[in-house]
Amino acid sequence: MGRLVRIFDYDRRWPRLYEEEKRLILGVIGHAVVGIEHIGSTAVQGLGAKPIIDIMIAVSHLRVAPKCVKPLESIGYEYVAEYEELMPERRYFHKGKPPKEQHYHLHMVELTSDFWKRHLLFRGYLRTHPEVAQEYFDLKRRLAAEYGSDREGYTDAKTGFIESVVSKARAQAQSAE
Repeated sequence: MGRLVRIFDYDRRWPRLYEEEKRLILGVIGHAVVGIEHIGSTAVQGLGAKPIIDIMIAVSHLRVAPKCVKPLESIGYEYVAEYEELMPERRYFHKGKPPKEQHYHLHMVELTSDFWKRHLLFRGYLRTHPEVAQEYFDLKRRLAAEYGSDREGYTDAKTGFIESVVSKARAQAQSAE
């Protein structure tokens, strides 16, 4: 049985935790990074979330990823190679052992990837549409109660909402061009 999915109210420390971690990351692999962003729910002011800081790093090409593994390990990250099969466009790392330690997820992708664009569209839309962010928060709380420790079910159940927000964000971006 996995850990229970728990959604916490927004924590004002999340942006600071991201900034501190960003400095550590850039200190060890800054030469390879062409973009770095705080993504996910902890990146949206006022939005409750699982207390995991999601960080997305853009590199020019994923072939630089193997050279980043050891430096990231030196600051506590663990590379999860088996996730490449699920998402070949991403290299995934994590750090921290909840609940005693702050937990971080690190997503390394190419700057031109759809992964990079989708995550920024989603975050941007939630930041500029607080009513949609509130809907998302309500959905996450409801799904956490419904799915308990079934993290995969919880994540899958959010997909339709996320895709609809990304579609709205893409349409809004295209109409602004």
